Amino acid sequence: MPADLNGYWKMISSDNFEEYLKALDVNVAIRKIATLLKPDKDISHDGDHIVIKTLSTFKNYNMDFHVGKEFEEDLSGVDDRKCMTTITWEGDKLVCVQKGEIEGRGWTHWVDGDELHLELRAAGVVCQQVFKKA
Repeated sequence: MPADLNGYWKMISSDNFEEYLKALDVNVAIRKIATLLKPDKDISHDGDHIVIKTLSTFKNYNMDFHVGKEFEEDLSGVDDRKCMTTITWEGDKLVCVQKGEIEGRGWTHWVDGDELHLELRAAGVVCQQVFKKA
């Protein structure tokens, strides 16, 4: 049974984010800015249609997708790459696989109590972020 990710979530912790950005080959100036941010997540999902908005004072990023359907993701403003992305439910976890230049790239979202967890992966590097429901 898929988890209910609906809601507005505020970041409470982020571990290993700079190393993750290095694995994506993000330039040092953007990495320094990005590591200072505490973005919010605004998530809405209705059946297999999910919208994830990542909101910060520096840059916003929106993902609008249907679970199980591959699409071309434009990561302009993140690391300026494009990749073929597929997002599926694995039990109560939302799992993203991004096929492109960076090996092993993707992420996983899951809910534990009133916390939203996000694991970001790229080139063997793992970043863990936790958000609290607002």
